[in-house]
Amino acid sequence: MSVALTDDRQRVRAQAKWVRTSARKARLVLDHIRGRSVPEARTILAFTTRAAAIDIERVLRSAVANAEANHGLDGDDLVVEVAYADEGPTLKRWKPRARGRVNRIRKRTCHVTLVLAEIPETSTRRRRRPRADAPVTTAAPATEGTPPAAKPKVSRRRRKKEAVA
Repeated sequence: MSVALTDDRQRVRAQAKWVRTSARKARLVLDHIRGRSVPEARTILAFTTRAAAIDIERVLRSAVANAEANHGLDGDDLVVEVAYADEGPTLKRWKPRARGRVNRIRKRTCHVTLVLAEIPETSTRRRRRPRADAPVTTAAPATEGTPPAAKPKVSRRRRKKEAVA
């Protein structure tokens, strides 16, 4: 049995049903925006060349509009927390082929769902400062009494080329 952790963040959901693209193609685009902020997700979708990005961008705009109108949230302060595409009903069509046969054409649909959440205030990233007691190493110049540094090994591909030539 697992215990679900709850927090006080508000969540907003938007869904587009019967989108005329396959769920697999939509999932490829959704993987790019999951976990990103809304402005970043919009930028990614604007420059994604897949056709599913247009439909997903509409759902994102709808979710942001829901957050602003219904909950009074700022759209730029939201994160795409959950993004998934479920399979919808498949339209079955037929295409005539030679000798009286037919080929089945499956026009797949999907249901795209996005859940936006507020950015948690405690998740601000902190930059690591170098430790004060850590020794700082610098490259020492080579002296005349020490042997020269070892030469890096030649890659196998280069050795094969030299052996053939």
